[in-house]
Amino acid sequence: MIEARIAQIVPCTEAEGPFQRMAIWFQGCPLRCAGCCNPEFLPFSGGELWSVQDLISLMLESQKKNQIEGISLLGGEPFAHAQAAVQIAQAAQKNHLGVMVYSGYTLEQLQARPEPEIHELLAAIDLLVDGPYDRTLPETERRWIGSQNQRVHFLTPRYDPADPCWRLRNTLEIRVRGNEISVNGFPAQQALGLWKRPKTLKSEKRPRE
Repeated sequence: MIEARIAQIVPCTEAEGPFQRMAIWFQGCPLRCAGCCNPEFLPFSGGELWSVQDLISLMLESQKKNQIEGISLLGGEPFAHAQAAVQIAQAAQKNHLGVMVYSGYTLEQLQARPEPEIHELLAAIDLLVDGPYDRTLPETERRWIGSQNQRVHFLTPRYDPADPCWRLRNTLEIRVRGNEISVNGFPAQQALGLWKRPKTLKSEKRPRE
């Protein structure tokens, strides 16, 4: 059984890609982009271990409950967790959900990698946002994109680059449950100015059986 170390899950969001989606942040990234919006997600320790099957079950539950259009895989770095990510992405497409992935690597770097799971994951992606985040080049025109150097690759016809949704303003979502706060959006630090994200963001998840 493949497990994945997960930093945060939002079962239904409009702040991480087109339409309503489930967003999954992987815990752990080998890159160190200056000004990373999710510095607490960089270490490979932390987060919570999830079985891939539990993540897929939660995805299908959100599809039924929230009518999500797709999923977004973020991080951390999804391609550093490719064995788990590819199974999630393939299950999403099998169930008619779109797959969007954010990576600090460029598409060319990923295509040059030898690992078969990297190429399997690329084949299961509809929409890829690539390139390292550059805090000196904040993106102000394209929605859901952190910095101007990052590119959007429409790898399948599922999403339309001419859709006006890409020119709408970014949104930030804040959820409060008891004493837990979760924040997601692009980029949180710019959107809230002096707001500082909690060091620990707990996932919205079902109890383990």
